[in-house]
Amino acid sequence: MTDTVVVLTATDIEYNAVRRHLDDIDPYRHTAGTRFEIGTLHGTTCRIALALANVGNHSSAVIAERAIQEFAPCAVLFSGIAGSLWSKPGLGDIVVAERVYSYQGGTSEHDGLKARPRAWEAPHEVSQIAHALDRAGDWRKRLPSDAGEPEVRFGAIAAGEILKNSDRSREALHIREHYNDAIAIEMEAAGVAHAGHLNNVMVGIIRGISDMSDGTKNTEDDARSQPRAAQHAAAFAVSLAEALCNDREEHLMNKHEQGAADSAGQVTVHNHATGSVGIQAGQVSNSTVWMSAAPSTERPGDLFAVITDLLTQLDRVHASGDVDDDLYVAAIEEIDTAEGALREPDRQGRKEALFALKRLGGLLGELTEIAAKISLVMAGVNALS
Repeated sequence: MTDTVVVLTATDIEYNAVRRHLDDIDPYRHTAGTRFEIGTLHGTTCRIALALANVGNHSSAVIAERAIQEFAPCAVLFSGIAGSLWSKPGLGDIVVAERVYSYQGGTSEHDGLKARPRAWEAPHEVSQIAHALDRAGDWRKRLPSDAGEPEVRFGAIAAGEILKNSDRSREALHIREHYNDAIAIEMEAAGVAHAGHLNNVMVGIIRGISDMSDGTKNTEDDARSQPRAAQHAAAFAVSLAEALCNDREEHLMNKHEQGAADSAGQVTVHNHATGSVGIQAGQVSNSTVWMSAAPSTERPGDLFAVITDLLTQLDRVHASGDVDDDLYVAAIEEIDTAEGALREPDRQGRKEALFALKRLGGLLGELTEIAAKISLVMAGVNALS
């Protein structure tokens, strides 16, 4: 799997609950100072970029936007704790957002506050995969040994800037009246959802219930319930990240196998199977056939040849008008960055090359053949020892 999933949290408790699932963790500093840690999920090749977004929708929106621009991830997940609404779900249960409400928007008039709802639906793919995970139950293997049997609930989440700890306050009554289907409340999901919407990136919100938000919340109970809820949410979130990586990889592989002809009439056939392969065609010319999935990825020189081919394809689509000048220049910069990093193919160089290629994929992901070529180069980088 060559995709990266960004996972954000609001607190150190939530951050550490996710981090414990990662291997081979490397620090990564954004130019603006945001610190990420990038690791591989235990027992998988799924890469996770983890960051602390801090509390509140505004900060979570900024960090989510920053992460999307830096890593071009296949998805952004937010993992953390939340308060339950209307007594269900219970403590320790997990809530996966089907939609997110920014519940504080409204207009104040003589006869009271009129709600002006703003909502973001969960991406269909995220919702479908999350439901499948829940049915299969394999994600529970990542729970702490004393976790019991937390329930996974799917529903709406209310996100605002208020820490709610009452079932009869003005804010509580407002939510009950206008957002009655919300089953959990927190303070970051609206910011992340909005950043994902603006960047056309899938967002998933996963929350563990740490309190009932009904006036019973207290510091002593929080010390026990918050780490537990954060661990439960993290177990489901990293499992969802793995499933999204697998789904993305399968999708790209299917694109590769289609072997669609490009505008010059060239066809590239990628064989991912073992054994002999027959090619049946009236005529085969100006074509490249690679056996065993791709050109040898054990030597950097092979990758440079594929990158040259990628540049040729990019020049062709630019000349045809399918890629405008600004996008072309940005894509060339990312290719140059990747190629330069591979001149010193140590671990840091491979990492820098992968990040550049992921950003390139974010720029050109709509161009099927080029996206497939980018994926092949990334697979080759990953295969370098």
